This record gives sequence, C-alpha cells and structure tokens, in this order.
Amino acid sequence: MVPIYIVDAFTDKAFGGNPAAICLLEALSDEGWMQKVAGEMNLSETAFVAPREGGYELRWFTPTEEVDLCGHATLAAAFVLWRTGRLGQSEVAAFWTRSGVLTVALGEAETEMTMDFPSEPPAPAKAPEALIEGLGLIPRYTGRNRMDYVVEVDSEQTVRGLKPDFSQLSLLDGRGVIVTARAEGQAAYDFVSRAFYPKGGVQEDPVTGSAHCALAPYWAKRLHRDELIGYQASARGGFVKVKNTLNRVQLSGQAVLILRGELEEFNQ
Repeated sequence: MVPIYIVDAFTDKAFGGNPAAICLLEALSDEGWMQKVAGEMNLSETAFVAPREGGYELRWFTPTEEVDLCGHATLAAAFVLWRTGRLGQSEVAAFWTRSGVLTVALGEAETEMTMDFPSEPPAPAKAPEALIEGLGLIPRYTGRNRMDYVVEVDSEQTVRGLKPDFSQLSLLDGRGVIVTARAEGQAAYDFVSRAFYPKGGVQEDPVTGSAHCALAPYWAKRLHRDELIGYQASARGGFVKVKNTLNRVQLSGQAVLILRGELEEFNQ
C-alpha cells in the first residue's frame, strides 16, 4: 500500500487554494506508473516523494505529463512530511527535483511555510497570434521565460473577466500563459493573476506557485518592492506571499489536509 494524501495548498480554508495529491514512496517508481496515478487523481499535480540521502526526491505530474517545476505540490509535500512526523517541526524539507534542490521551512507559528525557488523573470517577447486570439485582447506587455508566457493587461477586472479560448492557447509553445494586473483599490494584495495550462491537461490552475517565480521579479521591478502579495483569482482562489532575493524567490503560504488514504500498488 502507498500512503496518499490530498492537500489544499496556498489557503487556510478547506476546498480553497490548489489541491495536490502526494504519494509517499520508499523509492521513486516507474514513470509510466506515476503518470497513470496522476491521471487517476486528475488534479493539476500529483507529487511523488521518496527519501534519499540529505532529503527527498520529488517529481510532479499533471494528468498528462511530467513538469519541471511546481510550487503548490511542493508546499503540499512538505506539509505532509511535517504532518505525518517524517520531518521534525524545526527541520527544513529539502527536495531534489528537475529544477535543482528546493527547500521548504516551517514558520515559527507552524501554519505558514516558505519555499526557496529559482527566480524565473520573463524577458520581453512578441505576442503570438494564438496568444492574442486565445485571450481575446492585445496585451499591455508580453514576456516569456523558460516555461510560460507572462501577459500584463490593463486592469484587475480584465484578469477576472477573461474567458480564454483554450484551443488557441494550446497551440502555443511552452507550458502555458500567466495573465496579470496590478491590484485595484485598497486590496490586501499587490497584484492579481490567473494561469492557464491547456497543453498539460489543466485549463486553469487554481493557484500556481511556479507562476509566481515569474510574477515576483516582474512586479518587484514595476512596484519597486521586493516583498509582495499575489492573489490568484481562479474560482478557488489563493494568496502567495513573495520575497525576491538574488536569483531566488521565496514563496510563502499555508495548507490544509483534505484526505488521507492508501493506494493499491498494482504493477509499479
């Protein structure tokens, strides 16, 4: 039997934020098996965690493919390790991943966790026709990093009101599209965003930690502050605190355990 958990990340309330499935393995399994499990879970990410010297191996799968970087499932994986006693409260979770070694530390109040991730700032790019058609607008700014397109639009209202054409967005190269705008009024956050990944089997991701690896340096430059709060305005919604350091981004948030169970091993 394989222990499996579902955790809502980047939220302090059940059924908010972004759900991730976390499988705790004795050793990483066959890629085909892990992909089948992720397809069965049908969440934006299923993470597979296995112990190794100095920490844990960590891999992330959408329902259709493996990805290079995922924030909410990393936060959820660390949360499960602390919650199950596999890590002590004062220990830092260290994960070996496709994007290098990522660490997660538990705050003093033991409710908020902080991840240390690579900074992924976008560079200015020309907006492809499929991006314009897919979003139904001409962006104020279009950028690109190694994973995603980053699009700034004219207002928070525009971000919230988007109804993308996912068939067009799926034609784009890269992983997906992040749409963002500066917060309006006296909001409790500095910028708002939504993230779309139809190519990877996820039309809209509820709260995307890795997207904030691009949003954090982008808005730090625009707002002249290194510490900011982002709100991802999906139907579930969630907050991500960000802090920019040299070539790194600290992403902070909370998590809620939703389900714990056991997965039959079948043929791994």
